[in-house]
Amino acid sequence: MRMKLEHLRSFEAVARVGSFTRAAAELFVAQPSLSRQIGALEADLGTELLRRAPSGVSLTAAGEVLLPIARRMLGDAQSARAQLDALAGLRRGSVRLGATPTLCVSLVADVLAAFRAAHPGIELHITEAGSRSLGEALDQGALDLALVVTRGAQAPAPATELVPLLSEELVVVSAADDAPLSEVTLAQLARMPQVTFNRSYDLRVATDAAFAAAGLTPTIAVEGAEMDAVLRFVERGVGVAVVPAMVGIGRPALRSARLVRPQLTRTVTLARRTDVTASAAASAMQQAIFETVDRLAAPGSELAQRVRLAPRA
Repeated sequence: MRMKLEHLRSFEAVARVGSFTRAAAELFVAQPSLSRQIGALEADLGTELLRRAPSGVSLTAAGEVLLPIARRMLGDAQSARAQLDALAGLRRGSVRLGATPTLCVSLVADVLAAFRAAHPGIELHITEAGSRSLGEALDQGALDLALVVTRGAQAPAPATELVPLLSEELVVVSAADDAPLSEVTLAQLARMPQVTFNRSYDLRVATDAAFAAAGLTPTIAVEGAEMDAVLRFVERGVGVAVVPAMVGIGRPALRSARLVRPQLTRTVTLARRTDVTASAAASAMQQAIFETVDRLAAPGSELAQRVRLAPRA
């Protein structure tokens, strides 16, 4: 019996997300290639591991037995790689960083630029998803670090530590050639045509909750867009959108106004594992995150009035 780590990684991804298509996208492989890897693993073991159905993919009894074993083997392989990378210093290695879509177009871009300049030999693997999905991926060992959004007191998952980085205002963005506004109340915002995010976005959940709490019904121009599309639609004057303050920085085609009465904020948080020793590359990435956050929120910066650093131990 021969089990390749590559085949086990493919099996674990399909089992976790319940879809060959999504697993292939996550692993950056073609779906036929992924199917062949699963088929080869099933042939090596002499048993079917996954049931394919129009509604999705589920585990067979053999698959249920193999999944925890595969995850342990993949974890051991990752640990061995991390220790060998540490011996090589930061000349080689890899980091798997997860982040929400709003952070990928703002904070993460600055973090990766700084990290890549300092450590060009380190491979970077980015997973873009919602905070809940990222937390699950971190807990399952599929990520080294994750940048997520939290609101209020939020208990971390077992073996996961949440490190608040900064508190950030939500702002209203409009096309740069629209009439300038310094502030917009939630009641005023409800009367403006809005470009809203997909309901899977943490940001959409927060704004919907604010409107509901105030007894307001927002005016929707376009609903269900992803981050890049939302910003492009706003630039074209289709409507306004509520975004984190960091998203509006460095975008001359957009104009930002503070959202007040009530002011809405979110906390950007670093999630990390506590039951494994971080590799040298992951530790360096964590330091790059801290330094980038400190720089973006420094007094006198463009963001200084709209973000507040969280205390760190």
